[in-house]
Amino acid sequence: MEIRDVPEAHLDRALDLAYLVFHERPDEAKRKHHRALMLPCARVGAYDGETLVGFVAAHPFTLSVPGGDLPCPGLTFVSVAPTHRRRGVLSAMLGELFRRCGERREPIAALWASEDAIYGRFGFGPATQGALVEIDSRRPLALRIAPDERPLRLVDPADAPAAVGPYYASTRALRAGRVARDEERWSGEWLADEDEEDDELSPPRIVALGDPLAGYAVYRTKGENEDTRTPGLVRVDELEADTPAVAAALWTYLAAVDLTGTVRAWGRPLDDPLLLFAADRDQVRVTGQFPALWVRLVDVGAALTARSWAAAAELVLEVHDARVPANSGRFRLAVDGRSARYEPTGDPVDLSFDVRDLGACYLGGTRVADLVAAGLVEEHTPGAAAALDAALRTDRLPHTDDEF
Repeated sequence: MEIRDVPEAHLDRALDLAYLVFHERPDEAKRKHHRALMLPCARVGAYDGETLVGFVAAHPFTLSVPGGDLPCPGLTFVSVAPTHRRRGVLSAMLGELFRRCGERREPIAALWASEDAIYGRFGFGPATQGALVEIDSRRPLALRIAPDERPLRLVDPADAPAAVGPYYASTRALRAGRVARDEERWSGEWLADEDEEDDELSPPRIVALGDPLAGYAVYRTKGENEDTRTPGLVRVDELEADTPAVAAALWTYLAAVDLTGTVRAWGRPLDDPLLLFAADRDQVRVTGQFPALWVRLVDVGAALTARSWAAAAELVLEVHDARVPANSGRFRLAVDGRSARYEPTGDPVDLSFDVRDLGACYLGGTRVADLVAAGLVEEHTPGAAAALDAALRTDRLPHTDDEF
């Protein structure tokens, strides 16, 4: 096998391979859309002779991390031909991507895992979690707080990049794990007219509150299924709000959409205020939870020193990384409450990590102490996990809606 760039002339081969692996048969419009998505991506392929047998694309994303932004390749369309499984194809392609990340000074990479069992082996850890929230909207939404009374308005999706894009950009600093969206990502992907998962859903709708804007929600609807008598659905894809009262107004609107009986939000943050200000938790239920964004620390030292910190700490970390040997070793992490130094040391170890678990903790969404309790991180010095958790803590849990 030869690992090399996939040129634009081979994009149709790459898509055919992905559709084979993911059991898809898209129409021509969807294929055209996928092809356009691939054009700005870095593309790595595995070739057996002239046959493309493996493919990985990487979006040139920017991801919010505590205290700022980092370049973060977003891996997608990861595919290996069924004839070439278990022959090191995926290992070779990801190894090449990690090498390129080092050259381009991209200290982290991320993906959404189609199969959770695969990507931990390559050093990815689940850094954000999503909650599936369902509201029984056959009766008025019961809340413990008063909704903001300012008028709501509908925003044309074509106007979204200008109308709500700057507001979304301002929210990225409040939660780590969020992808920066340019106009193409807003219009071509996030607000695509047809939903890839359910073609019965309406085009996207956007409801906004306040002038200047204080919050908005992106949602789609579906009418009642007459055969099964399933009530009409409001699917919430995104909801951002300045205050709990603004959020309450948006949720109240969504739960009152005519001819619907269920509101379903597919990926809310675990600390969503709705779960606290809902007056009836039988009406507002968490029906599931899932790992969302998986983060890989390609350069551990550069990633740790690029983020901000909530408390001072000085700890010796022992890191194991089977895929990027430069990350392996014993390092002193010295945090002064704002910035950090990360340097090799021979001093006794406080905490031992696999790089995947350090990636899970990196954005502040997984507690080190929980990983110690699970037997995944070894605490050699009592209190070391608590000290690192205090330093890693963020005011809000990391979260992302942008699946890719």
